[in-house]
Amino acid sequence: FKMCPGRVISKLLCSGEKEVDLAVQSAKAAFKIWSQMSGMERSRVLLEAARIIREQREEIATLETINNGKSIFEARVDIDISWQCLEYYAGLAGSLAGEHIQLPGGSFGYTRREPLGVCVGIGAWNYPFQIACWKAAPALACGNAMVFKPSPFTPISVVRLAEIFTEAGVPKGLFNVVQGGVATGQFLCHHPDVAKISFTGSVPTGIKIMEMAAKGIKPVTLELGGKSPLIIFSDCALENAVNGALMANFLTQGEVCCNGTRVFVERKILDVFTKEVVKRTQKIKVGDPLLEDTRMGALINRPHLDRVQGFIKQAKEQGAVVLCGGDLYVPDDPKLKNGYYMRPCVLGNCTDDMTCVKEEIFGPVMSILPFDTEEEVVERANNTKFGLAGGVFTRDIQKAHRVVAALKAGMCFINNYNISPVELPFGGYKASGFGRENGRAAIEYYSQLKTVCVEMGDVESVF
Repeated sequence: FKMCPGRVISKLLCSGEKEVDLAVQSAKAAFKIWSQMSGMERSRVLLEAARIIREQREEIATLETINNGKSIFEARVDIDISWQCLEYYAGLAGSLAGEHIQLPGGSFGYTRREPLGVCVGIGAWNYPFQIACWKAAPALACGNAMVFKPSPFTPISVVRLAEIFTEAGVPKGLFNVVQGGVATGQFLCHHPDVAKISFTGSVPTGIKIMEMAAKGIKPVTLELGGKSPLIIFSDCALENAVNGALMANFLTQGEVCCNGTRVFVERKILDVFTKEVVKRTQKIKVGDPLLEDTRMGALINRPHLDRVQGFIKQAKEQGAVVLCGGDLYVPDDPKLKNGYYMRPCVLGNCTDDMTCVKEEIFGPVMSILPFDTEEEVVERANNTKFGLAGGVFTRDIQKAHRVVAALKAGMCFINNYNISPVELPFGGYKASGFGRENGRAAIEYYSQLKTVCVEMGDVESVF
């Protein structure tokens, strides 16, 4: 593998209505076989897929780095989370069950937890392989089939996942991949044999998917954007808080939906915190993502890089101060000269009404805002249409729990940030979407309950 920034590494045909229908029909046929297997049988197949991913970790991580531009260091973490996700749901597959309810006179009822059918997964370009596993693992564990459409910017690694599922022993067609953009997604959402849609991406696209799903009364899971608050109290462990702020802003070149990009710092430590964050940010190694010491690779494409640069320009016009970074970066290696690199940026002198503080930038740009009181910062933190995540750094554990209880966000962190254990549900409030990925909660969104009422005596008619 070699990095070829700004150059085409493969071409894929977009799936049209005919190809989408073939994929759905193939998945529908496989569903009839898979859904009749026991949970333990499905578990063994998922465990085998996890084993293959674990053994091919380096190869898949390299593929993902070329696919997305993130550092190989981060890509390995993504692949580890992916196989852990499959292992976790393999463990749950055999435990899926309904319940028995005793009724008067010896009668009884029971519930069955049943799969939905053919589920559609539509992924984002920031975590292509990991997102596909987050959607596929609970779907398959519950007995569903899945047709997955990756982002057209990162189409490659999910194809490898489909091959791995086949190697692991899923019925042919159980996990199908279709390629394409808006039109392909529309064909999937409108298809009458699709039972559910799970989407990760932007708010505007999420709205359109919800509208299309409504026409077929299809359930949806939406994991959308964010502009999450990270609250740094003066009683924090400073070095830990600085580490948290870097983790909350610069993973995957800042292209992370739950990033804590509004960093609220208690005024009495504003200067010392800002100085340390700037010093650490300036040391982040930018460059060839396949090198072991690189910590920030290239942004996804030129239009997105230009968009992030536009946010920084506008921030300066509105009065923000660039404390470090924000400029384009040209690596010394001539083969990387056409890459979409920029230096991670820290903005100071920010206020809540600035565009850089209100809108999701989706790039390596941190906005620092001072605050004075707990009550004030909670109100400001919640003053957003988004509600995906939030974080608090403080040594006062009572204050930490009090603040996260008040935050209107689906995923909150105390003295850490941007860790994603597969055991914990992940999802947002407000415009950041609804439904949950990961944890036991995801089972609810990939299955449905059937209630059976059994009468052991004669029916008493009122007629």
